[in-house]
Amino acid sequence: MNRPERAAAVIDALAAPMTDAWRSWIAENLMLDCDTEAIIRTLVQNGIAPHTARAELAMTMRSPYLQGAARLKNRLAKRDWSLGIHAQLNRLRPATIARQQRLPAAAFLRDFYCTNQPVIITGMMDDWPALSRWSLAYFRARFGAREVEVQFDRQADPDYEANSIAHKRQMRFGDYVDLVAAAGVSNDVYMTANNDARNRDSLIELWDDIGPLEAYLQPSSERGFFWFGPAGTVTPFHHDLTNNLMAQVVGRKRVRIIAASDAASMPNPRHCFTPVDGRAIDLQRFPQLAAVPVLECVLAPGELLFLPVGCWHFVESLDVAATITFTNFRWDNDFYSRYPAQREF
Repeated sequence: MNRPERAAAVIDALAAPMTDAWRSWIAENLMLDCDTEAIIRTLVQNGIAPHTARAELAMTMRSPYLQGAARLKNRLAKRDWSLGIHAQLNRLRPATIARQQRLPAAAFLRDFYCTNQPVIITGMMDDWPALSRWSLAYFRARFGAREVEVQFDRQADPDYEANSIAHKRQMRFGDYVDLVAAAGVSNDVYMTANNDARNRDSLIELWDDIGPLEAYLQPSSERGFFWFGPAGTVTPFHHDLTNNLMAQVVGRKRVRIIAASDAASMPNPRHCFTPVDGRAIDLQRFPQLAAVPVLECVLAPGELLFLPVGCWHFVESLDVAATITFTNFRWDNDFYSRYPAQREF
């Protein structure tokens, strides 16, 4: 073995192995049209020998499997083009969320539900007892001894929403009310729809304070989902698999919305979540979002917000807040059945 061969053998012995995980990464980045030299640099920086990196890249580019994937990518590009038409036309709309007083059912269906557009509706909750009754004192006095489920220790976990099951704790509702009262501005504790299975029976009488919304909703044993927490609680950018109606009862919430038609611009590696921070969108990290309209509103007590299926939305409590959300609309709301079973994207 000559000296260059011996040197190459030493380098190979010290180099990191080319694993299937790296092969998958190479293929994915080729499909994303990344620069081939940049791919090689990354592999080398992670300890893979340069000649191994180049050989693997060349083999991958010749692979008939990659060529088949490229054909599928082209089909997806055609779908993105179709989606982009809707996104482009959507930019012709005013960059605000429409606000309607006592919106009739037919107009709601025609102008918002069928067109996948958000709307704030006022006047429909005016006769709800909850608007005048619900307070920390009321919750403590009526339900204080009930056992409930709450999410804890959220601030220490950057993926607290995706990992919500790990943050579930049980406690007396009165103790939780005291925590909310003392929390100030905090995202550490929150009672959300993810806690509903445990809390529905414990707080069943709450629904006596909720009036009907027969113009939009059908009667349902589910009734809705209860959200309650201090100022500062955040539901990060995500999309739902159904249309949702958000009824604000106590306090205010800031809501930011990105249309479902802009899905191609929204990073979405896992299920319905994104790494985009709704409090301050990082355009250096996500430059494709610079041209994407972000609608925003502050939802006050007594107001309804229609959140269309597939739209990305971020919600932040500006005060101690209690909210009810509904999905039992009078019209077809089954978009879950065709959702991909594999949720890593």
